[in-house]
Amino acid sequence: MTKIDIISGFLGAGKTTLIKKLIKEAFEGEKLVLIENEFGEIGIDGSFLKEAGINITEMNSGCICCSLVGDFGQALSKVITEYAPDRIIIEPSGVGKLSDVIKAVKDLKIDDVSLNSFTTVVDATKCKVYMKNFGEFFNNQVENANSIILSRTAGVDEEKLHNAVHLLREHNKKATIITTDWNEISGQQILETMEHKNTLESELQHLEHEHHHEHHHHDDECECGCHEHHHHHDHHHNEHCDCHDHHHHDQHHDEHCECGCHEHHEHEHHHHHHHADEVFISWGAETTNKYTLKELSDILDALDDTAKYGTVLRAKGIVETSDEGWIHYDYVPGEKELRQGAAEVIGRICVIGSNLNEENLAELFRI
Repeated sequence: MTKIDIISGFLGAGKTTLIKKLIKEAFEGEKLVLIENEFGEIGIDGSFLKEAGINITEMNSGCICCSLVGDFGQALSKVITEYAPDRIIIEPSGVGKLSDVIKAVKDLKIDDVSLNSFTTVVDATKCKVYMKNFGEFFNNQVENANSIILSRTAGVDEEKLHNAVHLLREHNKKATIITTDWNEISGQQILETMEHKNTLESELQHLEHEHHHEHHHHDDECECGCHEHHHHHDHHHNEHCDCHDHHHHDQHHDEHCECGCHEHHEHEHHHHHHHADEVFISWGAETTNKYTLKELSDILDALDDTAKYGTVLRAKGIVETSDEGWIHYDYVPGEKELRQGAAEVIGRICVIGSNLNEENLAELFRI
């Protein structure tokens, strides 16, 4: 039986970082395949992960939820047939709707496959702004997750973290949520939470089982039959269901799903019909340019200027510098990371956002 874990998350949330941690600390010894779908012209994450020694099937021609369902199905079927992996991790596009990815997997109707977990990674510092401005996509990922893992929680003040969790709970009442800094917990702990083995609910169920066993043992001769309260407790916890139709608890929407997940994504608001390529734009370029480290840092800082460049949600790339070798860079609004890394066959730049000014971006990067 092949387990399938879908790890979604909005642009720049940290999906790739989480996957690296899980591979290193939780999936050791498993026969693992990662299927990654990039939105945009140039896949950059593939290079990051190949550097870590991970094999990837890359599909770069669009969004899995709108144009790649056919190709995705062929790739998934081929992987299962030819490699018979223990686990497949699907990392959808950052602007993909999780409900569509789940549906694409289910529609394949492949035997010997278990939909193991639907996880969404959420940047704790950007939850509110993304929910407000890109809710059709961001909220879909939150609403259809059975686990939500917050990233960038280190240093976030208690009130802001509390508010982020409150916003997420408004869209998903039942998902398990991880708020602890990833550096403080192991990949195994994260996986157990994704699989609902390390949750408050599981602890309560364990305690309830112990209580029921002990109670039953001491009340064998009781004829009143009055100690049935554990049934009410079980019902309160949705009869041990790990997943979360917070709109309807109707068995009609819970047929044959191996994870026990209610298909509440079918209840999306009817006015949300956009595909990612209608809302988001990707701009990419290959370049032989060499940049100084300071120049590259200044370029990333400039991307905060929405009036000039549009709403840049993610920028990443690998370029050669004139002073530091090859630099791998990563940008989300207000944050940037630049690090030395392996050389690439040619420099690559990728920018994703909404209402991008491609002409100004090209001028900024000297393309």
